[in-house]
Amino acid sequence: MSYLLRFHLLTSVMLASAGALGVALVAQYGYQLNPCELCSYQRIPYGSIILFGGLALAFGGWNRAAVGYLFGVIFLVGAALAFYHTGVEQHWWQSATSCGGHQPMPRSLAELKVGLTQSMSKQCDDIDWTLFGFSMSVYNIVASLVLSTACIFSARLKG
Repeated sequence: MSYLLRFHLLTSVMLASAGALGVALVAQYGYQLNPCELCSYQRIPYGSIILFGGLALAFGGWNRAAVGYLFGVIFLVGAALAFYHTGVEQHWWQSATSCGGHQPMPRSLAELKVGLTQSMSKQCDDIDWTLFGFSMSVYNIVASLVLSTACIFSARLKG
């Protein structure tokens, strides 16, 4: 594990991020588990890791400690998003007002027609799937915290 963190952090974390995005996309398109707005936001840190990691690999000469810390912070942001989503799912706090399931009342017949042709987005407090009683956002908290810890630990080894 220490060898992977010390010498292959970038590729390991990029593969883990690609795997997380792959699982989310298979759940969405393979099993029709449509994401809510917060679910979609939770994919952004993984995509960012792939983007920044690809840039670091393409340009070379990158500072391994700085990249480790940057990735650690990105994963902490992902964990915070997942924690916020878990709180919404468990009704610990209210969701943002734009979090699905709400459509404004149409003011004209044209707006009504448009509203009828659009599908309503999923509410963020709806849990479609659980494993051992935990939703995907809980597993995302764990994955993001583990990856963040690995990145920061790796950066400290290099720093």
